[in-house]
Amino acid sequence: MFTSDIKRSRGLKTAFVYLLVTLFVALFGAVYEYFGRGVFSFFMLYAFAVPLVFGVLVFFIIGLNGDRRYPNPHARNVYHAFVATVTVGCIIQGVLDIYGTTNRLSRVYWIAGLVFLFLSVLFTFLDPGKTRSRE
Repeated sequence: MFTSDIKRSRGLKTAFVYLLVTLFVALFGAVYEYFGRGVFSFFMLYAFAVPLVFGVLVFFIIGLNGDRRYPNPHARNVYHAFVATVTVGCIIQGVLDIYGTTNRLSRVYWIAGLVFLFLSVLFTFLDPGKTRSRE
């Protein structure tokens, strides 16, 4: 088995996990809006799109390409934090919209998500290459 096969399967495994997360978030949003008595929020309705696009699609492409530049563990962990933060931010904003209120602190999710995304890109390009050889 070649190293590129291991990386390919890793990318596809990660994409599959994100697919399960996407299905859970879609089901959660559907149930929450069902009991919302006709009130809905676009944030809650489309919260599943965040793990779908930034999780399934990204790691599916990485898995299919067998990219030698598979992100190092630090970049991957911060990227996963980005996806989780923005997904939870969408859900919280959706809950607030359905409840009929606003909160200034919901902006923190978007700011933290952007910081995590920036750090993920930074860790990807600043990787000395030592962590990839051990994987």
